[in-house]
Amino acid sequence: MRGAVVTGWGTALPDKIVTNEDLSARLNTSDSWITERTGIKERRIGGTTSQLAIDAGQRALERAGRGGDEIDLLVLATTTPDALVPGTSATVQDALGVQGGAFDVNAACSGFVYALVAAHGLVLAGAERALVVGSETLSRITDWDDRSVAVLVGDGAGAVVLEATDGPGQLLAWDLGANGSLRHLLCCDHGGYLYMNGKEIFRHAVHAVVSSSLKALDRAGLSATDIDLFVPHQANTRIITAASQRLGIPPERCVVTIDRYGNTSSASIPLALVDALDTGRLRPGGLVLLSGFGGGMTWASAVLRWGG
Repeated sequence: MRGAVVTGWGTALPDKIVTNEDLSARLNTSDSWITERTGIKERRIGGTTSQLAIDAGQRALERAGRGGDEIDLLVLATTTPDALVPGTSATVQDALGVQGGAFDVNAACSGFVYALVAAHGLVLAGAERALVVGSETLSRITDWDDRSVAVLVGDGAGAVVLEATDGPGQLLAWDLGANGSLRHLLCCDHGGYLYMNGKEIFRHAVHAVVSSSLKALDRAGLSATDIDLFVPHQANTRIITAASQRLGIPPERCVVTIDRYGNTSSASIPLALVDALDTGRLRPGGLVLLSGFGGGMTWASAVLRWGG
């Protein structure tokens, strides 16, 4: 049996840190208001989607001990491409020297899990190595006078290298879904700013994460009590807490990085995953649940046995 495992990982963040106090100086808000409602204390702002993806991808390649010319496939998850055409993945492919195919995936905040599942499938179909990246510059599509959105967003990127392996790989099960009738809840028109209906998103997001996670767990023959680490999309601590409680996953098994990075859309899950790896919270053999939701409305969950 052919499978795939993650052999390298990396992140990239802009140098500029914007704190709640910085936003309070220009908006009708406060650190306590933002923290209580979102859990965010600061976020990183700046850069381009392609350069952040290049930097995160290069670090992932270095950790895996690979060069770009050894990668057969590049999948870039983003809602903030550098341009409408060509895909931002083409810029990243060129900079990293990737010899294989490259394409963008836009499933909003679910994008990284969508891309990871797709890359696993393509490895099973014959690719030897894939680079999967989530990169966002949400600050570029944000109205910084709109308090409801400006306090939430951040920029950043995270990447992993997947390699084929003989025998079972790390992906045990997955669940992907979408409901286009809810697309109006979180959207951004060409040339416009990001809009979100926070109250409705909260209601649908918690249900989506719980339902999708349970489907993926059931397909893996597992329950939430088996999970060593839960890595959810970092949208809001209230959503993370509500979903974790309904799944029965205690706080100590949940990764939370939103306080430092804000909502980075498709970059949030890889940023949180790498944080868990770098701090020793996820070890070989550990069971990890990734779950995200986003505009579309989309949702995606994946159950991995780390290291295969």
